[in-house]
Amino acid sequence: MLAFQSMRIGVVSDTHDNTRNVARIVEILREARVERVIHTGDITRAETLRVLAGVEVPLFGVYGNNDMQREALRHAASEIGMQLVEPPLELHWAGRRITVVHDRNAHGSLVLHGRDVLLHGHEHRYSLERVNSTLIFNPGECAGWLEGWNSVGVLDLVELVPERLRF
Repeated sequence: MLAFQSMRIGVVSDTHDNTRNVARIVEILREARVERVIHTGDITRAETLRVLAGVEVPLFGVYGNNDMQREALRHAASEIGMQLVEPPLELHWAGRRITVVHDRNAHGSLVLHGRDVLLHGHEHRYSLERVNSTLIFNPGECAGWLEGWNSVGVLDLVELVPERLRF
């Protein structure tokens, strides 16, 4: 088995087409030196993905309940090389099993069995908890217009230590 020293991923949620905030998120995640970024849904419009691509790391994500323009989002995701799917998205990185959903309540307890990490959004508020051995993390509001109340997450997958970065 490979021993990973670290793997830092960015976690973004509920950007709701606020491209001004997404541009700031790109700066924050570049400064945090993340290796990959996950969007937990409610992107809303394709232009948001094009701005997020400025982070220049591989992008992954799921659709949210406000992602009505699926075809445009699918096309933009394809253009930028992003894996964007209906939830749940299952990932295996740094020896960890990660599940990504938009609304954790829409998937019941299924998402907790055998996972190391569950990433979600939808609620527009930060949450961090552990249920059995699963780390459950929502980075919080990304689309708000009040400076200092928005946040993104950075998660060290080796140590399973999340950070909340406010902006």
